[in-house]
Amino acid sequence: MRIGILGLGRIGAFHAETLSALDAVGSLVVADPFADAARAAAERFGAEVADSPEAVLAAGVDGVVIAAATDAHPALILAAVEAGVPVFCEKPVARTIAEGVDVLKAVSGRDVPVQIGFNRRFDAGFAAARAAVRGGELGKLHTVRSTTLDPAPPPAAYIAASGGIFRDCSVHDFDVVRWVTGREVSEVYAVGGNRGADFIREAGDADTTGAVLTLDDGTIAVISNSRHNARGYDVRMEIHGFDDSIAVGLEDKLPLRSVEPGTAFPAGTPHDFFMDRFAAAYRAELTAFTEVVAGARPSPCTIEDALEAGWIAEACTLSLHEHRPVTIAEVRRG
Repeated sequence: MRIGILGLGRIGAFHAETLSALDAVGSLVVADPFADAARAAAERFGAEVADSPEAVLAAGVDGVVIAAATDAHPALILAAVEAGVPVFCEKPVARTIAEGVDVLKAVSGRDVPVQIGFNRRFDAGFAAARAAVRGGELGKLHTVRSTTLDPAPPPAAYIAASGGIFRDCSVHDFDVVRWVTGREVSEVYAVGGNRGADFIREAGDADTTGAVLTLDDGTIAVISNSRHNARGYDVRMEIHGFDDSIAVGLEDKLPLRSVEPGTAFPAGTPHDFFMDRFAAAYRAELTAFTEVVAGARPSPCTIEDALEAGWIAEACTLSLHEHRPVTIAEVRRG
């Protein structure tokens, strides 16, 4: 099949590399506002270069991957759907939740699949955790812990446009908690601090946060995030039930140092970047998209799914700023 890629920055170029290695993909057509980025991808992966998103959509592509700047996501999603081309779009759907809702309304009723990029759904460990929970192996759940710790903050310009740590980073934890447990979040309470980079504080954001989520069945989920983790990129989940407890991410590349005497775990080189930690998940995610394009499966992560995680991020952002519990119903009304 023929796949278009819109945006050839860090993640777009990574997706181009992944797609070029998939058996289902015969050719790529790429476009980027920076012509040098498009040419570099074309030379590296044997792709064709188009001079605009419209030209990509008119080039006979079977599906399109959107890895452009967030502000461009709504228009590009709508253009692809209007052209009848299945879409994979990196999260978020839009810069704000209100814009995301507008996108959902605009594509509702259209028979064109849209897949939003939440790669943890395709990680082997998280998939195994979901299967264990859904299969009843843990019994009734009581506690979930989900962690995302970055090795260092992104650039100041990125932070200023990110919408805040809950919308940019924690949203992955929110999505995977919903996906693994099969439950919805009813209420949140969030806290945050700044002990590191001044530019994060100056942007009105926090560099380290914690959030307690109450799920609709009473399960408690504790979310921990930070832009500063000197040992590496740390993504983990614990799920505790009345019959058993399991963990995702307890492997030799875990960026954590044990001080227990005689303990050699973890023994590997720590993960230092999300593309390292989730390389296999990204491949599985884009393989799934080729199956969506082929009509072999429905979208495994819809706009509706992305917006549900977005509402949790909105509630946590409000809770942080107002120092109080916030229900999901409250932000939906707001």
